[in-house]
Amino acid sequence: MKSLWDDAEAAKHADDDLAMRVYTSRLLGACEDLVMHGGGNTSVKGHTQDFFGREVEVLYVKGSGWDLKTIEKPGFPALRLQETRRLAELQTLTDTDMTQQLRAFMLDQSAPSPSVEAILHAIIPARFIDHTHTDAIITLTNNPNGAAIMADLFPDCLVLPYIMPGFVLSRQVHEAISDLELARYKGIILMHHGVFTFADDARSAYDNMIELVTRAEDYIADKHGATLPTAQHNANLLDLARIRQAVSAQRGCAQLAVLDSSPEAQGYAARTDIATIACRGPITPDHVIRTKRIPVILDEVPGPGVPEVAHFAQDYRDYFATHGNDELQILDQAPRVGIWKNAGSIAFGSSVSECEVITDIARHTRWAVQTGEALGGWQALPPADIFELEYWVLEQAKLGKRTAAKPHQGKVALVTGAAGGIGLACCTALAADGACVVGLDTNAEVVAALSALGGKGLVCDVTSEESVSAAITEAVRSFGGLDILVCNAGIFRAGETIAAQSPQTWSQTLEINLTATERVMRLAIPYLQLGVQPSILIVGSRNYTAPGPGASAYSVSKAGVTQLARVAALELAAAGVRVNVIHPDAVFDTGLWTDETLATSAARYHLSVEEYKKKNLLGARITAERVGQLMSVMASDVFAATTGAQIPIDGGNDRVI
Repeated sequence: MKSLWDDAEAAKHADDDLAMRVYTSRLLGACEDLVMHGGGNTSVKGHTQDFFGREVEVLYVKGSGWDLKTIEKPGFPALRLQETRRLAELQTLTDTDMTQQLRAFMLDQSAPSPSVEAILHAIIPARFIDHTHTDAIITLTNNPNGAAIMADLFPDCLVLPYIMPGFVLSRQVHEAISDLELARYKGIILMHHGVFTFADDARSAYDNMIELVTRAEDYIADKHGATLPTAQHNANLLDLARIRQAVSAQRGCAQLAVLDSSPEAQGYAARTDIATIACRGPITPDHVIRTKRIPVILDEVPGPGVPEVAHFAQDYRDYFATHGNDELQILDQAPRVGIWKNAGSIAFGSSVSECEVITDIARHTRWAVQTGEALGGWQALPPADIFELEYWVLEQAKLGKRTAAKPHQGKVALVTGAAGGIGLACCTALAADGACVVGLDTNAEVVAALSALGGKGLVCDVTSEESVSAAITEAVRSFGGLDILVCNAGIFRAGETIAAQSPQTWSQTLEINLTATERVMRLAIPYLQLGVQPSILIVGSRNYTAPGPGASAYSVSKAGVTQLARVAALELAAAGVRVNVIHPDAVFDTGLWTDETLATSAARYHLSVEEYKKKNLLGARITAERVGQLMSVMASDVFAATTGAQIPIDGGNDRVI
């Protein structure tokens, strides 16, 4: 464990304890082997003034929602120290009362809620306190001989058996240290939970943490020098989409399925004993909120309907029936982690960020499990203890506070012609409604444009079978499947009559507008059939219904994609895939329309440019943004019973009507 302490940087905070607390907290947060994704907590004791200007002794402790990696001063709410300490003297204290009292002791009620370990931080007399969930020490405490290993390895630490976080843990520590000279210890080790180190100066508390963890890492290296297994296998992406569909159905909403196919993940998934060692429980109970107690073990070739997911759900219901009661509300029964035999591990979640957290936890878990097994055995806490934390009243209280999911949360959308105009507007609307959007375009600017939306931009030539296939593969590999396809890529060549039209205009227009649309649909359909409420949206044109002179290739190509969509609606309905066409007109804020072309077209009708932009029955301005919003709505549940439809967005065109 490498110390990240920097004397020059630390010197900047020498006269400000809270600034120093921020600095060393970030040092801890910078190391995933110590804390991950909001885990761990830190504190410092000091003095400040209350509303009346009176000096008050306070505890600055990490607040809810803050991550040690990025925490700042506002992330440490100040609590009245003496009052907080007194809570540990009570014989009993409900979680609800504890939460209320801690908030009552806060000097600033607008600050974030303090850590549930605030009481424990208050009763440890040292000024600076660090708490981590370090992989190395937790791995050793999960050993059948963990208590003996801790006693031998950490004689300078107070080692306590696992107990539920919150008041009961604070009470346990209060009783344990009441007759001890705690200053002679470098830390407190909580079995299956983590480590506390403390000192009256920030550096000593931090150095103690680094030294204790290094001691555990050295022990592991000495006792277990073997490397962990690796493997390399090709994963079947249609099977990945099938797994994702089953998990989404079990959870009742779309879920991403992010595959970790790294050699380490595949080596773990290829173990013959994987179903045994992977399903004993999390390496620390704190992970259960993110990952559930165990992963689902998936066959290399999932059967029809992926029965493993249904079995996981039934096992979860049995787990709840065994440990729950009538006062608790059962959580959803869908897995969060899948161990896919030979293929790797899968994180299931409603967003990319959620899947990234789960993937990281799974990565650390497989190291700890395999290392622990090699050191003489790996055992987690009993299911009853895991259940107690998973259904903690403080977690149950969050159920009623969850905001409604966005219409496309957890869905995956693919949009062609995405670098600008209607295509980019569709990407923007879909992303705003929660979708993970993959945008394709020949213009390399699509990469930055989609990145700004939190999506993925790929340079792709829709006239190339190989290019389209690679793009769809990348989309599925990234997110687990495909639910929404927007075929928007197209070109417009006007001003050539049939008699004067070049063969290139005709062939290129039909190739890009019609044939490429068929190509994208054909290659995407196998994944869409395994999607969640799948939808195909085709960008047509007013020219299909009301063509004009000088645009035969364009009008024919749009008539062709409209007919293609109608046939697709007939063919794909049985698989639940909806296919609809949107016919925009006069969308003047796209790259097709320059100031010059607008002025020329307006003059043809003896109108000003502004008048020409509203030349429709409603006098409405038709923008790419409006088209994108319509597309997103049509892909949602609002149009769940609509397929084969053609929807104009043109402000009302008398020729069309």
